[in-house]
Amino acid sequence: MEYEPFSLRLASPLDTAAGRIDRREGFLVRVTRDGVVGVGEATPLPGWTESRDACEAALADATAADTVDDALESLSATSHPAARHGFELAALDADARVAGESVADALASDGSADAVPVNATVGDGTVAETAAATREAVAAGHPAVKVKVGARAPGEDEERLRAVRDAAGDGVELRADANGAWDAATARRLLDVAADLDFAYVEQPLPAESVAGHAALRGRGVDVALDESLAAVGPEAVLDAAAADVLVCKPMALGGPFRTVDVTGRAAECDVDVVVTTTIDAAVARVGALHTAASLPDCGACGLATGSLLADDVAPDPAPVVDGAMAVPAGPGLAGEAFAALRG
Repeated sequence: MEYEPFSLRLASPLDTAAGRIDRREGFLVRVTRDGVVGVGEATPLPGWTESRDACEAALADATAADTVDDALESLSATSHPAARHGFELAALDADARVAGESVADALASDGSADAVPVNATVGDGTVAETAAATREAVAAGHPAVKVKVGARAPGEDEERLRAVRDAAGDGVELRADANGAWDAATARRLLDVAADLDFAYVEQPLPAESVAGHAALRGRGVDVALDESLAAVGPEAVLDAAAADVLVCKPMALGGPFRTVDVTGRAAECDVDVVVTTTIDAAVARVGALHTAASLPDCGACGLATGSLLADDVAPDPAPVVDGAMAVPAGPGLAGEAFAALRG
């Protein structure tokens, strides 16, 4: 068992709740099972996971364990989700390679999908820029478009939502993501607008800790999706409070593919839908998230098309976006021999 650091430049700086980032720093993890090496990725993102230093410390402790299973046992999905994700993904890659199957098939209870549809994300530009980006996404074949809102005045965001509806036309699912920027009154106003425009859902309208507030927003004609809340209070608390119609699940923030699959099973019992997304990760974690999404029954368009946000990567992308979807590498493991150079 071993790990090594990497640092990747973003194509453009990204503003987040935790501040501006221009690089993604993480670790490649390698484990050996039955003589076969598997590779995983731990790329922490403060605000979603443990810090880089905490992740490295957890990885150092885990690699000192006697076995891979002991290492996994030492890593908490809640306190060290990024480190746990890296080890678990590496173990899954190795085990699936030994079994001669894909990671998606190893995770699935009843077969996996060959490809996963992915949404396009439209930034918080002007009305004209928003409309143009929506038309470009539709022309590229994306079945769903998610527009960022919350950074501009509510009136301007209302105009932007209407512009997206006009630009998208029929047959494209529309989503909006406020990243927790609104108060309750603004959320009620904009959710009603989104409902009138036939948006599928509005993601994280209120701050992450506002579980009861999100529960109160449901039933207004448009679904409420929660993302940041899963990191802040946990998916179990969200489901127990009936606070969401949709959970936005990031395997690297939940502690790995297995916990993600468990969360989606609990969500299904509560009649809550799931989409799988990333935290702007390198190719190994993105492909791991793709396999996770492909293993889920009836999973809609997911937020996996984030490779273009990086200027560099740890390996060539084995699952590029084509016509609004990402084909799942056939394997074995995560991507057959596409990641051979990463296994050392």
